[in-house]
Amino acid sequence: MKAVILAAGKGTRMKELTNALPKPMLPVQGRPILEHILTGLRDTGIREFCLVTGWKRESIENYFGDGSRWGVDIRFVEQKVQDGTGKAPELAKDFVGNEPFLLTYGDILVKPETYAQMLHRFGEGDFAGLLTVTAGEDVTKGAINFFDEQFCLKRLIEKPSHAQLDELRAAGWLKPGEPAWYNAGIYVFKPAVFDYTARLQKSPRGEYELTDAIIAMVAAGLKIAGLKIAGRWVDVRDPEVLGALERGEV
Repeated sequence: MKAVILAAGKGTRMKELTNALPKPMLPVQGRPILEHILTGLRDTGIREFCLVTGWKRESIENYFGDGSRWGVDIRFVEQKVQDGTGKAPELAKDFVGNEPFLLTYGDILVKPETYAQMLHRFGEGDFAGLLTVTAGEDVTKGAINFFDEQFCLKRLIEKPSHAQLDELRAAGWLKPGEPAWYNAGIYVFKPAVFDYTARLQKSPRGEYELTDAIIAMVAAGLKIAGLKIAGRWVDVRDPEVLGALERGEV
């Protein structure tokens, strides 16, 4: 399997830390966030990578080069317009070809075994995609996901408001004592996903949202497997999280 890593954004919540570097290149215990991700995927057996770069892309491309230092093959594509997560994967369409691929954001850290669990779960059925989730996060800042008895995706709501969450509780979608599954930002897709990203319209936020493509895939009857991430999951979203990582607290 191949891997596509989205690393084009500046990471404005990091403030002055990303004036000279894109967020995926910020160091965690002596190595860029992106290097932790790449080596974890490599240790799972993935050898072909496409890095989608944008802000200060030269720092990523100069550091990683062709990937030979890590025993992998890397190519780069530039996202010239930062218009959301929905269109960024399309830049890797030629790289992906006809094969399934793993897609991750360049600021999500997990244990390498999580990637192996993803590939195993994806291979368990005829799935068009796989979506990872974690519990305990504020779903109003991401997406909330609902699953059937086989833990396949039934419904996804991007950044639900507190009023929407109240409606979901009243309708029985959210039940007391059950987790609210937060979108963890790591996926596996078959190339069929590009049929749906190609049709995206901009969201109210003015961006193309990958989750809108996933919603359309489910509506079309395609099966999206879910996987609960066991153990470490860190969204390096702001300086506070970065500091906690440096101190070994997460």
